[in-house]
Amino acid sequence: MSTRWHGVFPALWTPTDANGGLCRTELAEQVRFLRAAGADGVMVLGSTGEFVHLELSVRQHVLRTVAETAPGWPVIANCSDVSPRVVAELGRCARENGAAAISLLPPWFFASSGPDVAEFMVRGAEAAGLPLMIYNFPERTGHRLSLETVAAVCDRVPVAGLKQSGGEFGYHRELAALAAEKKFTLITGADTRIPEAFALGARGVVSGLCNAVPEPVVAVFRAVRDGRSEASAADQARLAEFAGQLKGLEFALDVAAAMQARGRPTGEFKQVVSAATRTRFAEVVTGCRGLLKAWGLVA
Repeated sequence: MSTRWHGVFPALWTPTDANGGLCRTELAEQVRFLRAAGADGVMVLGSTGEFVHLELSVRQHVLRTVAETAPGWPVIANCSDVSPRVVAELGRCARENGAAAISLLPPWFFASSGPDVAEFMVRGAEAAGLPLMIYNFPERTGHRLSLETVAAVCDRVPVAGLKQSGGEFGYHRELAALAAEKKFTLITGADTRIPEAFALGARGVVSGLCNAVPEPVVAVFRAVRDGRSEASAADQARLAEFAGQLKGLEFALDVAAAMQARGRPTGEFKQVVSAATRTRFAEVVTGCRGLLKAWGLVA
């Protein structure tokens, strides 16, 4: 099971209209774009997908749309929520629509002990009846998943992998050792540091930048996977330069700007955005488009 997750999984953006409704046609278009670019599967409703802004019905609509657009494509359905009831409902929807795994973050806002977080994840996985992709992103949840908590979950339900995101890059090494012991795949969220993450034991990447520039992400991953890291130098440099152009915008507005520069559909802003941020957003779009033109990715 673990080798299924050795690959590139875009963190799918969710385009919505001004009322928060799903832009279904645009979402389907983005899915087809990413699949054609060589992505090995997709993570739906994750942080880049801005799931916290979406009503339950919209999240369910997203799962159905992806399943209908890309049948057979491995889908990681992020079912994270502070409500166990919502987690269970999303998990059942994911299973009914052919998802290959669900993903769960620890519950946020209120503090939870390690054993309570493990119980939360186990119950979510059991409700879905699917393998679990544990999702560690302390900067977003306020809870760092310990090795003990991860191991406790692995001992009770099938765990496909763990996605490591955030600033603690060195934690990949410890998680990789546990992954080898418990037979799951370590997946990195650091899409500009794929060679380094691979050296620490990651075997997959969930990439927000893929929404705009899947080609260099896929190229870097495949070169590193095949032991040809030197062949990825140019594409790695492009990713670093592109990411640098996004500075000055908060996540996930930076992903939206990158996508607009590529001409990809983003829908309306899901959050309140000031005039100053809109100005910076337009500047970033212009800067990114200049790079994309130089690389021959836009006309």
